[in-house]
Amino acid sequence: MTGSDIRTRLSTPEGVLLGHALVSRVADRLGIRAFFIKGPASAVQGLRLPKTSRDVDVFVAPHNLEKMLQGLRERGWRERPVDPENRAFPKHSVTLHHPEWPCCIDVHFRFPGMETPAAECFDVMFANTETLDLAGQKVRVPSKALGILILALHALRSAQLPACRQELEFLAQVTRCQSHAPAVLESATATGSLAAGRPFLEALLPKDAAVEWPQPSREWHNRLVAKEPGSAHLIAIVQAPWQDKPRMLWHGAFPPQEAFLSANIYADMSLRGRFLQHRARWARFLRSAPRSSRLLCGIARTERPKASQGVRQPRFTCGKLLSPARDL
Repeated sequence: MTGSDIRTRLSTPEGVLLGHALVSRVADRLGIRAFFIKGPASAVQGLRLPKTSRDVDVFVAPHNLEKMLQGLRERGWRERPVDPENRAFPKHSVTLHHPEWPCCIDVHFRFPGMETPAAECFDVMFANTETLDLAGQKVRVPSKALGILILALHALRSAQLPACRQELEFLAQVTRCQSHAPAVLESATATGSLAAGRPFLEALLPKDAAVEWPQPSREWHNRLVAKEPGSAHLIAIVQAPWQDKPRMLWHGAFPPQEAFLSANIYADMSLRGRFLQHRARWARFLRSAPRSSRLLCGIARTERPKASQGVRQPRFTCGKLLSPARDL
C-alpha cells in the first residue's frame, strides 16, 4: 500500500489502531520498552467510554526518547514545531505527524502530575503494565489501576470542562465497582502523583485513611490555573528571573512562527497570514485580559512568600469546581 493509499483509505480511528501496531513494532525492533496510554486501549479495558481518538500516545523511558523518535523519523514521521518559550509547562512529550497518515503520534517521556523523577517513574509504571490485543498485535498498556490514575490526572488538568467531569465520574464509578482504590492509591504514591490526584483520590478512600497529601508542584498549579488565552505565557513571565522578563515580553508580543505552527502545522506563514494570526491572537488576549489580570495577582501573591521561604509550594484545591468527594 502506498502512502497516498493510506491517506485515502484510512479513517482516523483506523489510522490510530494501525499507528499503535506501527509504534509497537518500531519499539520491539529497537529493543525499547514502551507502553500505550489513553486512546482505544483504555476503552477496551473498560476505563473510558468509547470515543474517537485522534492520536497514538506511547510512553518510553527518557533515555530512549531520541532512539524512538529516530526510529519513527526513518519511517517518514516528523516532529511538530513547538513554542520555544513555553516555560510554564515543561515538556513532557514530543508530537510527530506524517503527511500521509490521518493521526499524530505523541511520544511521552514523563506525565504531568507525576512528580517522581522521570526515569524512576517510568520503571514503576512499566512494572505495572499488561498485554492487550490491539489491531492484530499484542501491545503493552497500563494495568487498570495505573490506567485509571493516568486518565484521572489527564482529566483533572481541565476539570472545568463537562467532558472531563464526565470522565472523572466514570472513572470513580469504575474504581468503586471494581475495588481498584487501594491499587490506584499505591500507583499514585509510587509515581509521586498524590498531590495532583488528590481531588479524585480523596473521594475514593475510606474516611479514616491515613494519607499525607503533599503540596502540588508549581508546574501542576500552573497547568490548573492557566485557562485563559495567553495566561500560560504571562505566568511564565511572572515566575521568570528578572533578566529574562524583557525577552519573554517581546516574545509574547511578537511570537516566532513556531508558536503559530505548534497549534496548526498548516498555518499560513505568508506576511498576510501572520498578520491575521497576530491580530486574532491579540483579540483573544484582550478579551480575556480582565480574568488574566486577576489570575496574575493571585500568582504574584503566592510567589512572594516562596521567594522568602524557599521551596514551599502554594496549596491548590479545585474547590467548588471539583471538591474532594461531593463533585465526583
